Amino acid sequence: MKARWMRGMILLAAALVVTACSQLFANPVLKDREKGTIEANVVRPAGEFPIADKRIKLPVYAVPPVEVEDIHTNRFTKYIEDRLNIQFEFMTATPAAKKERKQMLFASGEYPAVIMSGDFTPDEQIKYGMSGTLRPLDDLIDRYGLNIKRILSENPKLRQAITAPDNHIYSLPDINECFHCWYSQKLWVNTEWLERLQLPMPRTTEDFYQMLKAFKTQDPNGNGLQDEVPLSGATDSWHTKITGFLMSAFIYNTDENYFYVENGEVGMAAAQPEWKEGLAYIHRLYREGLIDPSSFTQTLDGMIQLASNEDANILGSVSAGHIRMAFSGLDNERHKQYDTIAPLIGPDGYQAAGYFNRVGNGQFAITDKATETEAAAAIRLADFLYSEEAAIRNEFGPENIWWQKGKQGDVDEHGRQAKYKLNPEYWDHLTQNDGWSQMGILYRNRDLRESWAVPKDAYSKDGYEHRLYLETVENYMGKEPAEIFPENVYVDPKDVHEAARLRVQMNDYIESNMIQFITGAKQIDREWGSYIEGFQRLKLDRYLQIYQNAYDNYTQTNQASP
Repeated sequence: MKARWMRGMILLAAALVVTACSQLFANPVLKDREKGTIEANVVRPAGEFPIADKRIKLPVYAVPPVEVEDIHTNRFTKYIEDRLNIQFEFMTATPAAKKERKQMLFASGEYPAVIMSGDFTPDEQIKYGMSGTLRPLDDLIDRYGLNIKRILSENPKLRQAITAPDNHIYSLPDINECFHCWYSQKLWVNTEWLERLQLPMPRTTEDFYQMLKAFKTQDPNGNGLQDEVPLSGATDSWHTKITGFLMSAFIYNTDENYFYVENGEVGMAAAQPEWKEGLAYIHRLYREGLIDPSSFTQTLDGMIQLASNEDANILGSVSAGHIRMAFSGLDNERHKQYDTIAPLIGPDGYQAAGYFNRVGNGQFAITDKATETEAAAAIRLADFLYSEEAAIRNEFGPENIWWQKGKQGDVDEHGRQAKYKLNPEYWDHLTQNDGWSQMGILYRNRDLRESWAVPKDAYSKDGYEHRLYLETVENYMGKEPAEIFPENVYVDPKDVHEAARLRVQMNDYIESNMIQFITGAKQIDREWGSYIEGFQRLKLDRYLQIYQNAYDNYTQTNQASP
């Protein structure tokens, strides 16, 4: 009896220690939520507003764009809170620090109930989803997802693209059927300089070389100085790397995963003889001073500073998803001097436009920190954000400030009566507090995007989207390869960690060697062999096998979808 009594006292003491520790390390916020009035709220069925009688607090991680003045006082924030009867508790990060912030939050376990700006890759969706950190959304969508279910029903391939290998949906993407974005690997040339020097628009890699040489030596800006920069780019923004556009005259390259697909076989473009030829061509441009050396190190800010040179325009051509990126707004009239050129034709006749018509990374997710009421409120929020009303208010704010409904005689991109019209003064404001400027998730299908009124002058402020549409139709549409490796593929769950590790190593190896070959730090003819051998040390065969399996599964499922 004494022994049993002693064991009982030991167990009791241990239990008290455990209880004390659990109280010491418990999350007081979560504890308050569980005991508070939030759980008394009942979320109404899909389509009914407000979603609850009592206001529901919703802890949300978000990355507000730099042009949004204050996400807490933003008009769209307040509109959502009043419309749904929720209250945001924002945890934010800057766009520049979003990747590191996300990693820190999930490594520490300090992430909130709802993720609005997750940027989850397929690998991360598997990692966090199958570990239980991200909650499956399927049941919540079935119960509350009016708009979500309609969109997935209309787009079965979208459902397939966002469904993980275990048949669960762990996150929702920003759906943006942006035609000019599908062909965003563009290169812009100063056509005023072409006219001044009586040069044709370049079609081939040799034409392009001759154009850059003329830009450098024939004083196209007319200031009597050899200060022109024939070609520039940047490393950190939307298709500002010059290597993607230039290399695609030799072999397909988007500067993302370096895969190409031929007859269903996934290959590594950066290990092919055509890649070597492309490197030699770009090295020639660099060696002769036709490429801005800062292109391989500078951020977008550096490119903007170059393009905005006060004394004279010194920029001959630039790689960018859209030309306004180089001029930081439309007030600088220099942007009107530039037009796109078609993908260059290489010495062997190859030509390819970078193509990005795909489902992006997952942005919206619900974590295991969410209570049942928070989860229901969160999916109601996601469902509202996928509405047409929310998509417009998110980007442009309330009606009759920056946009209005189309009037009789306003025509859209296809000559139809326009549904909406943008106020040209919208482009005069670098910052605003009326909308979220596309933060979070939206559903902007192509019909919505092309239903806005277009002006007669494509170079006017309100004609910018129209201008991008016309540039894309003229120079890029239909020039993509017949087979393209899709970004939104899920690898086998058992290979996720290996694939992620190999991908980082592979891309670092390719990119560091690419810059060394271009700048001459490595000699292409002499050191190409050792470069190829390095791929075997990095297990290229295994890497390709993993992604071949993922590609095969993707295409089989895609073909089976109606």
